[in-house]
Amino acid sequence: MESMITAAARALEAGDPLGALNRVALRNDAPSLALRGIAMAQLGDLARAKKLLRSAARAFGPREAVARARCVVAEAEIALVSRDLSWPAKTLAAARATLESHGDLVNAAHAGHIEARRLLLMGRLDEAELTLAGPGTSPLPPASQVVHELVVAGIAIRRLRTKVARAALGRAAHAARLAGIPALSAEVESTNLVLNTPAARLIARGKERPLLLEEVEELATSAALVVDTFHHAVRRQGRVVSLGTRPVLFALARILAQAWPADVSRETLVTGAFQAKHVDESHRARLRVEIGRLRAKLKTLADVSATKQGYALAPHTTRQVIVLARPVEEKHAAVLAFLSDGEPWSSSALALALGMSPRTVQRALDELARSDKVQSFGHGRARRWMTPPVPGFPTGLLLPGPLVKT
Repeated sequence: MESMITAAARALEAGDPLGALNRVALRNDAPSLALRGIAMAQLGDLARAKKLLRSAARAFGPREAVARARCVVAEAEIALVSRDLSWPAKTLAAARATLESHGDLVNAAHAGHIEARRLLLMGRLDEAELTLAGPGTSPLPPASQVVHELVVAGIAIRRLRTKVARAALGRAAHAARLAGIPALSAEVESTNLVLNTPAARLIARGKERPLLLEEVEELATSAALVVDTFHHAVRRQGRVVSLGTRPVLFALARILAQAWPADVSRETLVTGAFQAKHVDESHRARLRVEIGRLRAKLKTLADVSATKQGYALAPHTTRQVIVLARPVEEKHAAVLAFLSDGEPWSSSALALALGMSPRTVQRALDELARSDKVQSFGHGRARRWMTPPVPGFPTGLLLPGPLVKT
């Protein structure tokens, strides 16, 4: 009978869940329950998989700490796929420590990969990198190497290090071929699409064109004054002025940058920044105040000069002003960025990942659902939201990453 367990485990390792089920489907001992749970997870029945793994963990005796830890790791992976980001990280850390102490470095590394991917989804890049710096990739089987390199690539994409990301994806593709598991090859190819799909739009002198991720990275070292709509900031060569908490000032900066080198009328600025339908003297007075505040904010990078009809942006020591815009202008772009991975998300998980209140996220989801941009299934705590991937809407860049602040 142990040969059946071994054969089922090998089938799962090779990405053949049906073959594994054929060998253990009628057995209810602890190892069979665990293998059935993993097989059901690979087949997409996550609810059934979770129940089987919990039953297996209870069925293993107190002396079978390694087997129980493996069940915990498998359940954590189901939580990650289900986008249950509130799943207890301490439980996974304890399981990882148990596996390491008993010499099961492959599954210990897998536990680290799961936690790193969770942290990456939440935008905690430094923590993800530290978690990943556990056991090296050399003793790992090809399938584990693929996952490791995908996390490395994900961190690099979020940090706009495209060369590092491409190198990691090249190693991942090689390991996926060695593993011979089509699902892993598909995941590598899906991540490659982020690097080969327009990730932003460049707007300058009244014209616009799409940008790949490498081109966005190059802007960080260019001499241009960049109005960055992803981070709501104005920057040039590492010097950053954040306007994230001053939406009116950022709106004024963007309007002025899009018109540069021409000036912008007071009426256009009032309508665009204040959303006013009719311009009166009170709006003009407020505009003077806000322009003064914008001048103070941008004094190290540019001036805002008054003209006969309005105002014009006057950058220091550069003759290039551009707007780095999202590929798709959308009020709830950050929510759509997460949902564009094609996975089902709960509203609470989105709130955790976005750093927003659950109520704010729910309002955004309801608004997106009314415009048929997202859809939900399930009820109560089991309710999940998702949308098909949107071409030209890569998740990695749309999620806010770190910026150097002045």
